[in-house]
Amino acid sequence: MTLVRIVERHFKNIIKKLKINKVRKLIVAMHTTLDGFVAGQNGEMNWINVNDEIFEFVGKLTDQADTALYGRITYEMMNIYWVTAGDQPNATKHDIEHSRWYNQSTKVILSTTITDNGLDKTVIISNNLADNINKLKQEDGKNIVIFGSATATHTLFIEGLIDELWIFVNPVVIGQGLPLFKGAKQNINLTFVESKQFSCGVIGLHYTKK
Repeated sequence: MTLVRIVERHFKNIIKKLKINKVRKLIVAMHTTLDGFVAGQNGEMNWINVNDEIFEFVGKLTDQADTALYGRITYEMMNIYWVTAGDQPNATKHDIEHSRWYNQSTKVILSTTITDNGLDKTVIISNNLADNINKLKQEDGKNIVIFGSATATHTLFIEGLIDELWIFVNPVVIGQGLPLFKGAKQNINLTFVESKQFSCGVIGLHYTKK
């Protein structure tokens, strides 16, 4: 065997190993109150603080993702707004950029009532959650992100399917509502990675699964 063939085989093996070891991450980006709620008792989210700084940061997350995962309710809300948000006369820079990303991305919906008939670039998962999510992670592509979708996040978190969390803690206490973490029956240990403070008073906390 010539030296050239040996080198070619060596690099092919390296590339093969890199492809095997590269798995897409499932990342949650979620706003919470200081007392740990993601929405009020009636779904209120008017306490969320956002500004251009946070929008720029979200843009960095979406630059590294090509798939969005939602529960049914959140998907229906997102789809009403983001499909045409960038085309509106009063569209902001964030509206234009996120609308473009949303329309180009694959949408994964956790639902037992929606069918994928006529839905473009959409995957419906109605059963075998762990198997289907792990299969998605093994596919070629960028990361998978979850914006909102508290109920879906609860289920995925308890199943151990979430790889990273960006929790945006808002400087407000609402006393009652929908908790960020619900249904955990045992300790789930996480690794703290970093924090980021935004000028609007929100603190981003970054954790990975141990």
